[in-house]
Amino acid sequence: MQKEKISYQEIIKKIKPECEKVISFLEKELQTIRTSRVSPALIENVEIEYFGQKFRLKQLAAISVSGPREITLSPWDNSYFEPILKTLEKKSLGGSFSVEKNVIKIIFPPLSEEFRKDLLRVLSEKKEQARQKIRKLREEAWGKIQTAFREGKLSEDDKYKGKDELQDLVDEYNEKIDEMCEKKEKEILE
Repeated sequence: MQKEKISYQEIIKKIKPECEKVISFLEKELQTIRTSRVSPALIENVEIEYFGQKFRLKQLAAISVSGPREITLSPWDNSYFEPILKTLEKKSLGGSFSVEKNVIKIIFPPLSEEFRKDLLRVLSEKKEQARQKIRKLREEAWGKIQTAFREGKLSEDDKYKGKDELQDLVDEYNEKIDEMCEKKEKEILE
């Protein structure tokens, strides 16, 4: 009985969507790191408790940037005002609050040198976590290629071609990670 052949390309193709997930997760994580210019992404996913339920801030208020270091919140309903303000004050975002009519303003101070170093450390950790996830995906795919080879479902040539293509894919995603993190680092240091 002939053993069914497996294509190493199929194994590699299956990890691509997982690699893409790592990249999009990293992208979301990087948006939460403050730079010299504030962004709604810094606070939009903060959970606000309202009548025993948790809502993301972006579900309860319009969030806009009104200056390089200022975010303005306009709650959709006046009853959201107090829970939003209380939660944000507890979060210690590093900004000061001012309230005018039905608007909450958060004014962030300029980044100190020490705070920039902390942000760069956080950035470095997130970069390493993403690289580890990519390495783990590579190891899983390489394990499948080796198993297919041992079971006679893959030729030795294909095993090594698979290894090379897998490494090329990993290098491509690591390069994306590096580019994203370098861009964020520049924004922090501006």
